[in-house]
Amino acid sequence: MVTRARFCLIGMAILLIFASSAPALIKRQVHSGKVKRHLFKSVISSTISRDPYIGAIVVDAVTGQVIFNDNGDAKGYPASVIKLMDLLIILEKVKQGTVKLTDKVSVAPEAANVGGSQAYLKKAETFSVDDLLYALMVKSANDAAVALAVHVAGSQEAFIEIMNRKAQELGMTSTHFYSVNGLPPLRGQTYDESTPRDLTILAQAVLTYQDTLRYTSTKHSTLRNGTFSMGNHNHLLGVVQGCDGLKTGYFFKAGFSIIATAQRNNARIIAIVLGSQFRRTRDIKAKELLEKGFMLLPPKTLVTVHIQTTVITNHITNKPTMPPVRSFTGSMPS
Repeated sequence: MVTRARFCLIGMAILLIFASSAPALIKRQVHSGKVKRHLFKSVISSTISRDPYIGAIVVDAVTGQVIFNDNGDAKGYPASVIKLMDLLIILEKVKQGTVKLTDKVSVAPEAANVGGSQAYLKKAETFSVDDLLYALMVKSANDAAVALAVHVAGSQEAFIEIMNRKAQELGMTSTHFYSVNGLPPLRGQTYDESTPRDLTILAQAVLTYQDTLRYTSTKHSTLRNGTFSMGNHNHLLGVVQGCDGLKTGYFFKAGFSIIATAQRNNARIIAIVLGSQFRRTRDIKAKELLEKGFMLLPPKTLVTVHIQTTVITNHITNKPTMPPVRSFTGSMPS
């Protein structure tokens, strides 16, 4: 009995010592960064993004000449950057006359509540194609991408086929699309994939259309008679001299990406940052790459009629326009 009691007392003493020292030990570990580093490594291991990025590239927008290349053929998940392909396809169809910017789009059921960045479209709500392109480019609205895809091709699947066909036509050999908006796939599905080099090809192609910069340079816009505000995710607009596009992208596993473009005098540069771990790093690197592009660009390079300048013609009014803020309306189902 005495021995058992002695062991009990010793056990209680050990527990008391541990209880009193454990918080201090944990506190020291957190203070020293051990716990933080462990958690950080655990989180980072679940993403393909890198610091400062997976890959980056800078090209002359007119000639496609590579000015800077750092792992430009590395594959990543472009996320919402792929909405530039949506814009390219629709503007191409506008040019062909099969789609008009004034056409009315009735929101398909599958376009409602798609997740991520949204314009919160409702089933049977109607907007013009032009309205939804602003939502697509300014708000990066995933539901607008679905609504436009269904309107143009009849289904998301059919539109994705058009996206992949266009990518192959352009020579984007390392690119494959599985969604219309760049959202992360559901379990068992496949991620959209591309490279910085392929994304420069997409950027050059979309810049040949006169309306592109009208959408991508807009910092703020509103929807539904000004009741829904939309802000552009491109933080280089109004900060980097001459920057007027094009598109950002992000979801956790993919990291932060951007296709940035800027024009100064008669020169235009395209810079791609794919798969950065941090938004601030992506923006800093994109800014640095644009500056590097202009610094290294041969002075003889001029913007031709094939690449849009900052003076843009509104496709609907056929008048020069560059509205910093735009409102558009839509009708709710009765």
